[in-house]
Amino acid sequence: MTEILEKSLQLIENMKNNAVLVVGDIMLDRFVYGHVERISPESPVPVLTIDRETSMPGGAGNALTNLRGLEMRGIVLSVTGDDENGKALRQTLDGMGIGTEGLLAVSDRPTIMKTRFLAGHQQLLRTDYEKKINISKATEDALLKKAKEILPQVKAVILSDYGKGLLTKDLIKGIIDLAKKAGVPVLVDPKGFDYSIYKGASAVTPNKKELSEATLGMPTNTDEEVIAAARKLIETCGIDAVVATRSKDGMSIVQKDKVTHLKGADIEVFDVSGAGDTVIATVAAGLAAGGDLVEAAQLANIAGGIVVTKVGTAPIRAVELQDALRGDKQRSARKAHICTWDEAREEVMRWKARGLKVGFTNGCFDILHFGHVSYLNDARDQCDRLIVGLNSDASVKILKGEGRPVHDEQSRATVLGALGSVDMVVLFGAQKAGDDNTANDLIAQIQPDLYFKGGDYKVEQIPEAPGVMAYGGKVMVMPVQEGHSTTSSIAKSKTKAA
Repeated sequence: MTEILEKSLQLIENMKNNAVLVVGDIMLDRFVYGHVERISPESPVPVLTIDRETSMPGGAGNALTNLRGLEMRGIVLSVTGDDENGKALRQTLDGMGIGTEGLLAVSDRPTIMKTRFLAGHQQLLRTDYEKKINISKATEDALLKKAKEILPQVKAVILSDYGKGLLTKDLIKGIIDLAKKAGVPVLVDPKGFDYSIYKGASAVTPNKKELSEATLGMPTNTDEEVIAAARKLIETCGIDAVVATRSKDGMSIVQKDKVTHLKGADIEVFDVSGAGDTVIATVAAGLAAGGDLVEAAQLANIAGGIVVTKVGTAPIRAVELQDALRGDKQRSARKAHICTWDEAREEVMRWKARGLKVGFTNGCFDILHFGHVSYLNDARDQCDRLIVGLNSDASVKILKGEGRPVHDEQSRATVLGALGSVDMVVLFGAQKAGDDNTANDLIAQIQPDLYFKGGDYKVEQIPEAPGVMAYGGKVMVMPVQEGHSTTSSIAKSKTKAA
């Protein structure tokens, strides 16, 4: 292992012990999912029958979500309205382990909420509920007071400017001045054309287009052009450094006495939304963990390359960075990846974006036998990708009793993942008797196109069927090989042993 690789892996490990303050426009992103079966008789528009709703932090919340994915502690300094959406947003952030001691509820503006209405994966409409006005002087003072209390806890500050009125000139200057006195670097995800308002910041992170606009149209296509535009910003705006993201061309870090170009990865890009939040969060995390700007940017360059292969605004995770640095080939076709629920959802969204049909089945698979293999092969023939939901050890014990499972969950998952018919394995199940021991929650998270159940069942007898059909999925009952079961395999082994 090279010294650079060791340093990068150590930085990721060090992130767990540090905190970053995110100052910016926090929002509630709401997603309303449904299906369309008809056109309205009142007007030529589709009628969306709503199946479910989800919500998550948006705006500056994207940077906080990325910090959480990197296993860092994020603290937010922002405002919400004194309303139900504000309470819901605070509750969501608290549940994610994000510090909300700097989140103030104010009466002169509503909580910013963006609602997206989707039929399947097609967005039909977005509504924005917001009031674009600068915060009051009293709110500025209250936020600066909170910042002074929080700064001793953090190793870096992110200013996440979405132009909604939180980051006024006076608040920006006050935060930067306080951070400099505390010896804490300030990174800016900028908005607008006038970067002089960020004077004193450690770095700004514009993309090529933003860098050109901020320098009155200077070209930013070549290395030399990016350097010239960045130098112009540094000289005229009083910023220490520019970290310019350049899409497929990677990233350029321009400092007063040093320039570093980082190459982009040759990858299939699905969605660039949220990539800027990932980059600035990873740079901040790298600095907070003890790295210099170039070392932090190297991690951010890798992180940005990972998140653009995801669909939608999805955060980076520490394990993904570690795997990328090590050149982990665990996702090869010969060995299915054992995913968390969030990872599974992201992978399913990528598959569906390619037009692939995704199938799902679940079970204990304690002692893998001929019947299992035949069933999984038959299921895989019906779809392009097959996910196996695997009951956890606690779940199997509840279902099968003492003495089961014979093999622990990691062993069972590894054996399943080695089958050519299986593309992903995800653990699920109850932890104690009385809890829901079905795969319903997991299915709701990943929404496969097909749900397979092996045996002599009617669809109405399958507990997962209503949830699958609610979002438009299809339930398929598959035949199984008679005379082959885990119970009979255990009985045979005991008979032979006797």
